Amino acid sequence: MSETASATDAGRVRFGALGAVVGFLVFVELTSGVIQGFYTPLLTDIARHFGVPDADVNWLEGGQAMVAAIVIPAFAKLGDMVGHRRMLLVSTALTALASAAMPLTGNFWLFLLAWSLQGFYVVWLPLETALVFSRARATGHASALTRRAAGLLVAALEVGVIIAALSAGQLIDVIPLPYILWIPAVAVAACFFVILFGVKESPELHGGRFDTTGLLLVAAALLAFTGGLFLLRVNGPGSVVAWLALAAGLALFYPFVRWELRHDDPVVDVRMFANPSLWPVFLTAGLFGVSVLGAQAPLSTFARTDPATYGYGLGATSGQTSILIGVYVLSLAGGALLFPLVTRVVTPRWALVGASTIVGIGYLLFLPFHATYAQTLTNMVVAGLGSGALVAALPAAAASAAPHGQTGVATGLTNSVKTVGGAVASAVFGIALATHADGSAAGTAGSFSGYVTVWTVCGVTALAAAVALLFVPRTAFSDTTPTA
Repeated sequence: MSETASATDAGRVRFGALGAVVGFLVFVELTSGVIQGFYTPLLTDIARHFGVPDADVNWLEGGQAMVAAIVIPAFAKLGDMVGHRRMLLVSTALTALASAAMPLTGNFWLFLLAWSLQGFYVVWLPLETALVFSRARATGHASALTRRAAGLLVAALEVGVIIAALSAGQLIDVIPLPYILWIPAVAVAACFFVILFGVKESPELHGGRFDTTGLLLVAAALLAFTGGLFLLRVNGPGSVVAWLALAAGLALFYPFVRWELRHDDPVVDVRMFANPSLWPVFLTAGLFGVSVLGAQAPLSTFARTDPATYGYGLGATSGQTSILIGVYVLSLAGGALLFPLVTRVVTPRWALVGASTIVGIGYLLFLPFHATYAQTLTNMVVAGLGSGALVAALPAAAASAAPHGQTGVATGLTNSVKTVGGAVASAVFGIALATHADGSAAGTAGSFSGYVTVWTVCGVTALAAAVALLFVPRTAFSDTTPTA
């Protein structure tokens, strides 16, 4: 059977009894989209409500990144051990409690704590992907079904982002803070009951004894490293504390790897990074995080920059920028839905290569074409289509290639590595945008040389990911061969 024919046959399978579970999980990802989209238009209002400068809003992103560093490896491993649905329920309950605490906080720092704990939602998509793959394994088409499910879940996520962002922007004029913050809290509470009554547990549980030492080591390493990157972005490259935190984070990875290699059931099986089907996926996730997590704020600020004053930018209004972002998010949803359709014609490996290449083309198009609104919109749609496909495809590919009993860990690692890639890019891009090509300060607007750096780095890293994926075995991520 040829490589293309195998992909076509696998793409024709139907959800069947699995469809009900996927339907309930779609609601979960809609709720995830609500969390990710609802607060963005309200950040200035939140700063004014608590009487803090706009710069302090940066701590919100850093807080959730810190929580993600611990939550993803811990909950992904526990999902494989005691049940993906069970850990999905636990993470949703904790997210609901944090969401409900946010409107009750009396000062910014308590709000920051509740906001950070809301970050438990970051593990939802990896757990859902692992759950679908585990339940679909008995069908003989687990990889194809997981790709289809992941496409629908990511599309639901992006739709939720759009609906939430548009709703929040309109409702803030009618419902004042903190009352408007109860809306996502109610949505997450409803999500808990949807999972409780609508989603069945994974049929195969790994069991075992949890590697607490390994979790503490990887959490300390990730906390120090991502914390250092955050301080580097906020305080600049002259911050000694930031560089010390980065060095400490990198140093802590050494005892973590040594411990995991000796452990019978590690919290993160680091040997997966040597798996020929998995290491390109993890590398791609990290490189993809550069653009999907690190480039969105620069694209928004470039659109708002006045060309009459600075000689570059679009001079777009807030409404025009919202349209730009909305179309980009819709293209993400479109890419996620198109990916499983593309794998009916080509193998998942080539579909991943194609998606990474499209992302690279989209960002490199900014280099010659960035002068008009239409050019920027076109570039973002191209990059968005490839990005949406990768958001859905990477956890599905990791699930397909994961060793037995490590599905949750593998899907969780794609999120962890993507988050680290985004954190690195955010720090680098922040420094680049704050400095002109001659080394002088950029002032209020980001420097043009900084924007060129953003576009170039995003394009090159996406193309590098496409090259890395060429090293994946020919029939990886498909149902034509046994799982790695």
